[in-house]
Amino acid sequence: MIDHVNIGVSDLDSAKEFYGAALKPLGYKIGFAGEWGAGFKSGTGVPDFWIRPEEKVTPVHVAFQADSRDLVSAFYAAAIAAGGKDNGEPGLRPHYHETYYAAFVLDADGHNIEVVCHKPES
Repeated sequence: MIDHVNIGVSDLDSAKEFYGAALKPLGYKIGFAGEWGAGFKSGTGVPDFWIRPEEKVTPVHVAFQADSRDLVSAFYAAAIAAGGKDNGEPGLRPHYHETYYAAFVLDADGHNIEVVCHKPES
């Protein structure tokens, strides 16, 4: 089981704003912030998604799980409005499995941020 993920960003303040807006539909908010980084959490408990400033950023792919297809679409709309770049509109990806519904957005550093719902349409 994964406890947390930590990715590098070139502009911490800008990244905090982007992720705060993009992940809000999933219930995420900043749970900790300091000059060395920020941690986002959903609900109670400790942050499980961290960003930290780095001089050289290597883009990664991070996928968050959503409970509904509507939340996938809400993430996509919020991320695009916050300055994210489209990397795959909300939709089915049957090449993964028949109910894989996801959206992909690139952040300012090129990180491929995905939100996926594995449940069938309700």
